[in-house]
Amino acid sequence: MSRPLNADIDLDALRHNYRLARGLAPHSRTLAVLKADGYGHGAIACARALDGLAPAFAVASLEEAASLRMAGITTPIVLMEGIFEASELGDVEALNLWMAVHSDWQVEALLAYRPAHPIPVWLKVDSGMHRLGFAPHRAEAVWARLAAASAQACDLHLMSHFATADAMEPGYFHQQMAVLSKLAERLDAPLCLANSPATLAWPQAYGAWNRPGVMLYGSDPLEASNATSRQLRPVMTLRSAIIAVQTLAAGEPVGYGGRWKAPRPSRIAVVAGGYGDGYDRHAADGTPVLVAGRRAALVGKVSMDMLTVDITDIPEADIGSEVVLWGRAATGEVLSVDEVARHCDTISYTLLTGVLPRVPRRYHGGAD
Repeated sequence: MSRPLNADIDLDALRHNYRLARGLAPHSRTLAVLKADGYGHGAIACARALDGLAPAFAVASLEEAASLRMAGITTPIVLMEGIFEASELGDVEALNLWMAVHSDWQVEALLAYRPAHPIPVWLKVDSGMHRLGFAPHRAEAVWARLAAASAQACDLHLMSHFATADAMEPGYFHQQMAVLSKLAERLDAPLCLANSPATLAWPQAYGAWNRPGVMLYGSDPLEASNATSRQLRPVMTLRSAIIAVQTLAAGEPVGYGGRWKAPRPSRIAVVAGGYGDGYDRHAADGTPVLVAGRRAALVGKVSMDMLTVDITDIPEADIGSEVVLWGRAATGEVLSVDEVARHCDTISYTLLTGVLPRVPRRYHGGAD
């Protein structure tokens, strides 16, 4: 019998979430972000599931794009950070990729290159994130240079990234949006702006392209959920089982350091799954899990290969009972990865992308 921990990937839920994003902005084209191995879900499987739905994919690096091409994915792929050295331009051309440019050296490398066909380019503007991109007062000159280099660049777009589109206080989002709107108007430039929170909450950010990421995988990125984000379906279920049960007297400690002590006579389930699988070691006592479809609480520190759960109030739970660390239980009950992340003082992105390779991915749903 194999270890019972698996990451079940619901490709029907992925397609549902993509259609939800696309339906919010029917006049935009909606690319699907597949970076970080599809946010831990498996980029190749996700790309195949979205083939024919998404008109383009987005990744962070040439290596990520190459793995999709090697798997037979022919859909356009955008390099969201562009190239990391000039020598990569040959691969960009050979793999038929689109690329962002955010720095002077990337522009110079592209203009010095002689492709057989011009490369689609998305010019990244720093509208207030202060991470990557050209300052707005410089973007016009860079745009003009690229527009004049018809042998090297084509299909120019402006792109940027919002720092606070997920926040309830919209002031900084509106500030960024004003900068971008004015720049796009002056250049008569198509825009790619809306990430997951902007797609869910800010229609004024919809452009020629939108670029949802984590929402495609069922995570709600908004500080305060709205009616649309509550329609997202979890794509990954991190599913395990009870492998042992301990019966403890009141006052007995559990786990390394004895952080948690039983407040009453307790039944403690030992579950296959730990930080060696990517489950966050910082999970606090009380972090929710689903045991046999019912909510229970993690107790004690997470170990490398195991964690412990208080099942005192779930008398039917025993060795072999299903444990869902996040996602959808066999009973239909859902435990949001976002709720688990809050108990770990982190975000869903780190949990989803942190599930390690030793956890088998099991895909369900197939193609449309």
